Amino acid sequence: MDSTDAKTTTGRVSPIRQALILTAGLGTRLRPLTDVRAKPAIPVAGTPMVRRIASWLVAGGVDDLVLNLHHRPESLTACLGDGRDLGARVRYSWEQPRILGSAGGPRLAREIVGAETFFIINGDTLTDVDLSALADTHRASGALVTLALVPNREFLRYGGVQVDAAGRVTGFVRRGPAAEGSCHYIGVQIAAARVFDGIAPGDSASSIGGIYDALIAAQPGAVRGVVSEAAFSDVGTPADYWRTSLAWAAAENNPGAIVEPTAHVDSAARVTRSILWDDVQVQRGAQLDECIVTDGVVVPEGAEYRRAILLRGDAGPIASPLDLDSAS
Repeated sequence: MDSTDAKTTTGRVSPIRQALILTAGLGTRLRPLTDVRAKPAIPVAGTPMVRRIASWLVAGGVDDLVLNLHHRPESLTACLGDGRDLGARVRYSWEQPRILGSAGGPRLAREIVGAETFFIINGDTLTDVDLSALADTHRASGALVTLALVPNREFLRYGGVQVDAAGRVTGFVRRGPAAEGSCHYIGVQIAAARVFDGIAPGDSASSIGGIYDALIAAQPGAVRGVVSEAAFSDVGTPADYWRTSLAWAAAENNPGAIVEPTAHVDSAARVTRSILWDDVQVQRGAQLDECIVTDGVVVPEGAEYRRAILLRGDAGPIASPLDLDSAS
């Protein structure tokens, strides 16, 4: 797909300017990468995911942003700061000592967001869905929640959203055969702040699989879906991340290894189809093939790694396998 930090699909801007970006999660499926950075702070083709998301939102007219923080918060604040360089206002909602979930997080953050209706964006999914069209449909329908959806063509991998002919969400199903013919939620939604009224600030709660299910039962039509053919990239596992980052780099005319500006590769080293994060040093004669090398790792002279994830260790790199053969 085209870089989503370039422009919106239509060039129109959204009438809703506020968004909460969900960035508090632990990213357990992406470990050990998320032992180093929060998942949304991980770079895709050289740019942290959350920075790509924020740039895409700003390009669509959504420039008043709040992030919820819990795991490795310093890696997220380092990506965005106050947002000024992106043309945004960025503020933060702290979730401590525990994560509050996909509904508890918005409940805690909504006073900071300060809007009756706002976008909620997953901090780990890249998409080019049309924000303005989604906002227009939301307002015209009178819904309390509107979910951005695509046809669920990978129902064995993703759970599904069931939508009737009028666009009303009627339920949610787990991944597997029951999800065949359903839609897939791609991490972009619009919600009325009052949807979260029943949650006490600081309590943990879920949206899908929680309060949205109850809302559908109590008020049919209150949750709606907009189905499109929007592109999206999901970064679920280290293998997903490696493939997605290399694909984005190729689409942005940067095929081959992805090396952050602060990394250094000796002229006598060889690095192929690998991703090097900040402050990596690859010394003379070292060889890396299809690897992910995280912040601050020094790859010693003559070392050879293939399909490995490297983390910084006191006595040298800590290596774990990067499985690129199995399905996600």
